[in-house]
Amino acid sequence: MTLDLIIRLIADAAVIPVVLIGAYVLLLKIPHGGRFEAYSRILMAGLTAYLIAKFVATIYQPSFERPFETLGVAPGALYLNNPGFPSDHALFVTAIAAAVWFETRMKKTTILLVSLVALVCIGRVLALVHTPLDVIAGVVIGLIGAVWYVQKVPAKVHKITVEKTEK
Repeated sequence: MTLDLIIRLIADAAVIPVVLIGAYVLLLKIPHGGRFEAYSRILMAGLTAYLIAKFVATIYQPSFERPFETLGVAPGALYLNNPGFPSDHALFVTAIAAAVWFETRMKKTTILLVSLVALVCIGRVLALVHTPLDVIAGVVIGLIGAVWYVQKVPAKVHKITVEKTEK
């Protein structure tokens, strides 16, 4: 296995387990009674992060060329034909990891997802499709979307409220 293939796998293919693990956890580990609220928060967090990213990209672009273009080499991973700030890959995987943590508090799964997020971000930089600033901005903006989870009612409080309502 060549280094280029390893970098491509880290930069592109590491997104797949993040999506699969996130989907599994978010679809099967959130209690039935709280799914609508959880999915609403996840949707709003994702949309907020995406809109902030597009707004930031409109008003600020540190460079209009990606690193591989500047260096005159082939890209080491897939990319969209835009300047690349902030990294959509970093934002997307960060939003999934945040959703898993805030909606389930599954510590081991979240640690695994955060590790995969770090791999994706490192891979995107090593593949020369993003600068470190691009991926850091993607992660930060992905976390800004997590403000929607602040309003989440703790599971114990929700359970007590439901029990009182049922009596």
